[in-house]
Amino acid sequence: MFGDFEREQLFHAMWDSVRIERGVSRSLFTFGDTDLPYFLVTPADSESGTVAVRQGQVTITRAKIITPDSMHPEFRNFFENSEEFGAAEFLLSRTAAFSNLKLSNQQGSERIVTDTVAEAVERLDRQLDREEEEDTAILSAPAGLAGLALFKYASQRVLASASDNLQELRERGFLP
Repeated sequence: MFGDFEREQLFHAMWDSVRIERGVSRSLFTFGDTDLPYFLVTPADSESGTVAVRQGQVTITRAKIITPDSMHPEFRNFFENSEEFGAAEFLLSRTAAFSNLKLSNQQGSERIVTDTVAEAVERLDRQLDREEEEDTAILSAPAGLAGLALFKYASQRVLASASDNLQELRERGFLP
């Protein structure tokens, strides 16, 4: 349907429209599961100007034993439509960083607030500052791209953690 150039343009437009408003610096565990809590802010209704705020957690599981079946990433409860998954698939086809990973999303109930996206993000940011919470991210996305925002958050943590994970493998004698 799309040529490579059009597909890449669509990917970049979608990718740039989702934002990590408040990132975290937490590295992923080299072995086992890592939980990444988040708040996701999306427009609820364009006519009323309300936004939806959802709290959730992405869990990233690294394979402990690599088999042919574990060579492809697995996503649970991430994407709501094929367009979102297509954008993620575009990135996955260009990197090996996600091999052997299982990513699952658990989301809580949604609450509707009468703020704008920017106001809701600012309010959540102040709340997390008051609570001295450093491990919870704040994400925002246009309607229909919530899964891509979660994928962007998870992929950022995977890529940022790579050097720490390689260092740990070296310290444990798994790499030269």
